[in-house]
Amino acid sequence: MALTLTVISIAALSLLIFVWSRRMKDQGQLRQHSISAEELHSLLDSDQPVLIFDVRQPLDFLAYPEIIPGAQRIRPDEVLEKPALIPKEKDSIVYCTCPSDKTSRSVVRRALESQITRIKVLKGGLAGWKSKGYPVEPYQEVFQLYAPSLTPPGR
Repeated sequence: MALTLTVISIAALSLLIFVWSRRMKDQGQLRQHSISAEELHSLLDSDQPVLIFDVRQPLDFLAYPEIIPGAQRIRPDEVLEKPALIPKEKDSIVYCTCPSDKTSRSVVRRALESQITRIKVLKGGLAGWKSKGYPVEPYQEVFQLYAPSLTPPGR
């Protein structure tokens, strides 16, 4: 009985150490691939070439129908399926309106897996940008709240 408890305890401890180390590595990588609203604003003021991608979910546009000037809209599911939509050779910033930048972080992780390394998450997303008083503009493009299926129902 004592041997079984020891083995289970060692296995549980090993699992906890593994999960903790993965999380620390992930947080370090995301810290390296993030930018503050102030840093992005300074970058834009310096006229350095940078691409900005709005990767918000479609419903987020109903609540926040605005976009950072110069940003391009890419649906998060599209960029997760095809990370090459973000060019490897240019500096890129992605943002969303998720708590803790969840969608942006997913996009950055997927891009990094595809060897796209010149990409960063805007910390705080659109809300962080607006809280600093930086400009936004109305989002004028038409968007769908869902992606219609190409196959008819029942097939």
